[in-house]
Amino acid sequence: MKDKKILYLGFILALSFSIPFNASAMHIAEGYLSLNWCVFYFILSAPFIYLSVIAIRKVVKKNSELKMLLGLIGAYVFMLSALKLPSVTGSSSHPTGTGLGAIVFGPIVMVVISLVVLLFQALLLAHGGITTLGANVVSMGIVGPFVAYGIFRLFKNKNKTLAVFLAATLGDLATYVVTSGQLALAYPSGDGGVLTSFIKFAGIFAITQIPLAIVEGLVSVMIYEFIMKHCKSELVDLEEALI
Repeated sequence: MKDKKILYLGFILALSFSIPFNASAMHIAEGYLSLNWCVFYFILSAPFIYLSVIAIRKVVKKNSELKMLLGLIGAYVFMLSALKLPSVTGSSSHPTGTGLGAIVFGPIVMVVISLVVLLFQALLLAHGGITTLGANVVSMGIVGPFVAYGIFRLFKNKNKTLAVFLAATLGDLATYVVTSGQLALAYPSGDGGVLTSFIKFAGIFAITQIPLAIVEGLVSVMIYEFIMKHCKSELVDLEEALI
C-alpha cells in the first residue's frame, strides 16, 4: 500500500511539473506541439498504457482464441483511422474505430491498441508523429474509448443497436473535441485566448468530422452485429475475463 502511494505521488508530481505555463511557445502532426506539451501528454497517458497492458494479458490468458478478434479490432482501427481528410492545419479528420473496440473489449484495452496503431501510422504513413504520440493517445486511445463505452453502457439495455451507433459516433466526436482542446491550449488566439481558439478548431473539425462520425456509427453497428452472430462464445469468455 505504501509503495502504491509513493507511485501515485510520483506520477502526480511528474505530471504537475510537466504542465506548460506558456501554451504559445486528428492525429496531431509532428512538430505542432511544443516539447513541454509533448512531455505532459506522454506522462498523462503512461498509467493508462500500463493498465492496458495488464488488461490485454488478462484477456489473452483467459482465452487465447481472443487474440484473433483482438487483432481484427486492431486492423479495423488502423484501417479506419488511416482514411484521413485534410482539416485543421497540423491535424486531419478521420474515423477512429476505437468506439467499436471499446464496446467489444472494454475501453482500457483500446489504449495499447491505439498506441500501436498510432505508432505504425506515424512511422509508415507519416500520419501523426512520434513527439505527438502521447497527445494522440490521450484523445484517440483514452478519451474516445471511455466516452464510447460509457454511452454504450447507458443505452444498451434500452436499444442495443442505437447504443452501438451512439457509442461509436460520440466516441469519435469526443476524440476531436479533445484534439481541438489540445491545439487550442498550444495555440491560443491572440484576441480571445484558449476558448476562442478552441471554438475555431472545433468549428473547422465539425465540417468533416460529424459526417465521418455518423458513417463510423453505421459501420460499427453492422460489424458489431456480425461479431455477435459469429463470436458469441468468445464474447462470453471475454466478459468473464474482464470481470
